Amino acid sequence: MTVKAILEAKGHDVVTLGPNEKLSEAIRLLAERRIGALVVTNGDRKVVGIISERDIVRVIGKEGAAGLDFIVRDVMTPKVNICNENHTVNEVMEIMTRGRFRHLPVEKDGQLDGIISIGDVVKKRIEDVEREAEEIRTYIATA
Repeated sequence: MTVKAILEAKGHDVVTLGPNEKLSEAIRLLAERRIGALVVTNGDRKVVGIISERDIVRVIGKEGAAGLDFIVRDVMTPKVNICNENHTVNEVMEIMTRGRFRHLPVEKDGQLDGIISIGDVVKKRIEDVEREAEEIRTYIATA
């Protein structure tokens, strides 16, 4: 299974914000949408960073309420790991595990095309394992 299959099931919608927004706006979006990360773009759908709940907790933990006025570009992770629709579920699991993060933007032709989370990947992997187990049971029953 590939990232393309995950995106076909969940859609290509991604919540983004610009690098010049305040951290308080990022927090508002995360809470409102009930998500764990935002992709930072320049409006042209080119990924320039990602900001997660973890990034925000670090700033607030260090700076307190003053951190709410920080600019996203100063808090985000600028070097973003990215995948494409041809990556397999196992490949993105490896990327996420190695990098110790839970969200992976998907690019197509150099532009943001979607985002997958570790939850999406695990769900797809479980579906694959259950399907394979059913195929084996069917094969054994008819052998």
